[in-house]
Amino acid sequence: MSKPVSFNNTVLRDGHQSLAATRMTTAQMLPAAPLLDGLGFAGLETWGGATIDSCLRFLNENPFDRLRALKKAAPQTPQIMLLRGQNIVQYTSFPDDVVTAFVNCTVKAGCDILRIFDALNDLRNLATAIKATKAAGAHARGEICFTTSPVHTIEAFVQMGIELQKMGSDSIGIKDMSGVLPPRTCHEMVTQLKKRTGLPVTVHTHDTAGLSVATYIAATEAGADAVEVSIAPFANGTAQPDTVRMIAALEGYDRCPKFHTPTLTKLGDYFKGVYADLGKFTSTANERVDSDTLCYQVPGGMLSNFRTQLKEQKMMDKFDEVMREVPIVREALGWIPLVTPTSQIVGTQAMLNVKFGRWKNLSQATQDIALGKYGRTPGPVSPDLLKLVTDKTGQKPITGRLADSLQPRMPKLREDLAKAGLPTDDEACVLHAMFPMEFTNLHKPKPAPASAAAAPVVVNTPAPAPATAKSAAPAPTATLAPAGNGGPRKYAMTIGGRRIETTVEELN
Repeated sequence: MSKPVSFNNTVLRDGHQSLAATRMTTAQMLPAAPLLDGLGFAGLETWGGATIDSCLRFLNENPFDRLRALKKAAPQTPQIMLLRGQNIVQYTSFPDDVVTAFVNCTVKAGCDILRIFDALNDLRNLATAIKATKAAGAHARGEICFTTSPVHTIEAFVQMGIELQKMGSDSIGIKDMSGVLPPRTCHEMVTQLKKRTGLPVTVHTHDTAGLSVATYIAATEAGADAVEVSIAPFANGTAQPDTVRMIAALEGYDRCPKFHTPTLTKLGDYFKGVYADLGKFTSTANERVDSDTLCYQVPGGMLSNFRTQLKEQKMMDKFDEVMREVPIVREALGWIPLVTPTSQIVGTQAMLNVKFGRWKNLSQATQDIALGKYGRTPGPVSPDLLKLVTDKTGQKPITGRLADSLQPRMPKLREDLAKAGLPTDDEACVLHAMFPMEFTNLHKPKPAPASAAAAPVVVNTPAPAPATAKSAAPAPTATLAPAGNGGPRKYAMTIGGRRIETTVEELN
């Protein structure tokens, strides 16, 4: 009998990033963590992606404190984060010393597995993070960003996996951020990657186009070691398929895993309350299947945030028009995959094209992609667009890795923080490097809470041992308390930390 496929659970990261604009607070997560820890998941994705930005910008939280708290509340299950390679969790390249320091801090704070990707699939932008992860004693999962275009083929993706294995990756991840990976293509990719790299393979997708369950069944049949699921209502739609739904879909297969259903039901009931609390950031449009995504390939996390941002800018009537512009921008920029930060960059440029006329106003990030500052694009940049950029900037495209031209920053970051009277440890330095304004605001004196409604959540119930391969986990005994909500703040669309409200100049 074959070993059951493992499930990683994403409800504490990608689930709410994709369906609630990344607004779940640590206080809302902690009551559920021991239950998740006792179910036998192979990993809990709890950190990275947009969560670090959201903690600082909107939730007034220290993201490293979140990671430590979740590791303490769920100590038995490996904690997973999503890392944007040389961009860390921002929209620009950072020097190697900052990337290495960030990885070291992350592992020390409790992260066990780092999903490391580059938005352009430029392997040069993964090397430092993979090396640092291995040196810190954590698991480096090299990610392949799946997309479709005239320049993307199964063989090209498999060759990327082979290179990731040579670079020291402990496993390979197929990252289908837009939910456009067809089942047969997935089967072939998993088969070839396992055969030609000898590494474990994990498949990550979204149900945006309704393909996720069929894709995961194909992955399981091909021998994938793990697939990634969430918990409804932070599941399905633009997020990963629900755990219970995926178990039902695999029923009868010899690789179907077993989970304690009453605990999953209890977690689902709890998260319904959290979902209701975050109603300002949810949308029924993100909850349903949208076949149009097969055309514009916008990932779930961006759709969730983008709808919120357009609504607050009173541009929701332009949503469909902006989405139709996305593939045009993507092709012009060399058929780049759409995943943070490129999805936000392409989405923002599509919005500017709709608002002001195509290519009439170019965001700084669009110019930087065209100039090679984000890395090597999969296909050539449109000659007409490139000419517009070079004429505007007077710059020629670069061909090397941008980080090679960046000076080390850690000593200067420490010096600047000391002068400002702020913490100077490595955690402070890396957060300040990426989010200087937000990090400074986090350390400003704050008034005492007006009420005790959001009292600290104490989780001290030990979670039971994980389930064995084909046996159900025993029922954990932790109690789920009402989740606190730090209260949302009004915001504008941002790109690279810069606000976009009514003027284009703020993009530059």
